[in-house]
Amino acid sequence: MMGNNLPSPQEVIELCKANNIVRMRLYDPNQAALEALRNSGIEVMLDVPNSDLQSLANPNNAGQWVQTNVLNFYPAVNIKYIAVGNEVKPVGDSTSWMAQYVLPAIQNVYQAIRAKGLHDQIKVSTAIDMTLIGTSYPPSKGSFRSDVRSYLDPIIGYLVYANLPLFANVYPYFSYVGDPNDISLPYALFTAPNVVVWDGSRGYQNLFDAVLDSVHAALDNTGIGYVKVVVSESGWPSDGGFAATYDNARVYLGNLIQHVKGGTPMRPNVAIETYLFGMFDENQKSPEVEKHFGVFYPNNQKKYPFNFGFSAARHWEDDIVAIKNASVSLRSDA
Repeated sequence: MMGNNLPSPQEVIELCKANNIVRMRLYDPNQAALEALRNSGIEVMLDVPNSDLQSLANPNNAGQWVQTNVLNFYPAVNIKYIAVGNEVKPVGDSTSWMAQYVLPAIQNVYQAIRAKGLHDQIKVSTAIDMTLIGTSYPPSKGSFRSDVRSYLDPIIGYLVYANLPLFANVYPYFSYVGDPNDISLPYALFTAPNVVVWDGSRGYQNLFDAVLDSVHAALDNTGIGYVKVVVSESGWPSDGGFAATYDNARVYLGNLIQHVKGGTPMRPNVAIETYLFGMFDENQKSPEVEKHFGVFYPNNQKKYPFNFGFSAARHWEDDIVAIKNASVSLRSDA
């Protein structure tokens, strides 16, 4: 939504329907967008913006937020997830002061949902980025940074208790541009012809699986309990930065759509629920590379030739890849 040339919410819903897009992430409870989503059948991941975390650490405020933005629309708006905060970093970042409020806000929103008997239909969690991973290689040795464990461990414990997933923003693009000498472009784009990294008996042919399995391992290695991971963002920019080309983005996104049907070496044969970033190029974002993550142009034209592989006859829950309609910046430090 960070553009001055974007279509109206109702046009966006029609665009989604025309392209068989059946899931969407909204970064804040934009009322016009929620109204447009009524009776659309589109499943929604709805964010609590970081700016609201402190307020929702108060149970009364959380209850009012849930009433206003969830219960007033559900089930006409098919809200599946609530992401309480996006990429909050507990150490050394402009968002760090918010970290103390994430778990109380999750708990309060969850309890408000549970009070209405909807906790099995609407799952509550938070979205992390990969800066919280300390060790990612090899994937089986994945672990969270020691200086963020006091923040994450109680959250993970609550997710285990309430049978909630963790949302993770997974970007091979940023991993690659941060270390192009040691990471090959084919490995990042799913085009490596053979296994690139062996981790015991597990072979990794693409960076997406390696990064995601490092998150799986980091969760497992806490010893707290099993937590499912939903990939709440992944994408590749088509312009504006190193390796940000149309062809790279087309190859990455097209391969990702096909790949997530099949699971990772650590979690094989389980489709990976994955949200693509993002719906449109957004001309009011910065730096420049952040403006070019859209899979549609603002004039509603598809940027890339692939489709999303959905059939209206299929059950919604079988459809794995979704498009995200972003309304805040991709990265919290942007």
